[in-house]
Amino acid sequence: MPKTIFQKIIDREIPAKIEYEDDLCVVLHDIQPQAPVHLLIVPKQLIVRVSETSPADEPTLGHLVAVAGIVAKKLHLAQGFRLVINNGPHACESVPHLHVHLLAQRQMTWPPG
Repeated sequence: MPKTIFQKIIDREIPAKIEYEDDLCVVLHDIQPQAPVHLLIVPKQLIVRVSETSPADEPTLGHLVAVAGIVAKKLHLAQGFRLVINNGPHACESVPHLHVHLLAQRQMTWPPG
């Protein structure tokens, strides 16, 4: 399978505005933001989607959520934020590389679209 756009960003083959990075993940600004703050929290290890995870992925998945909290504190998102993970074409998954959307600084609606 060819590299995903996220793998190319992680490998620095494609530029991106990176907000945070550690050994397990990278957090970057979405190029088509759906909120004033729209970040993507991407594991460096390729996990295709939630429905294809295994118990071995649990530490990485938990880390992604913890990093969301770290970045939210750093950016002073005290009013709240939403985390979204799309899984498959019916959920508008556009890249087959699991990632968490962090959306903030606008009023969210319920139910989400």
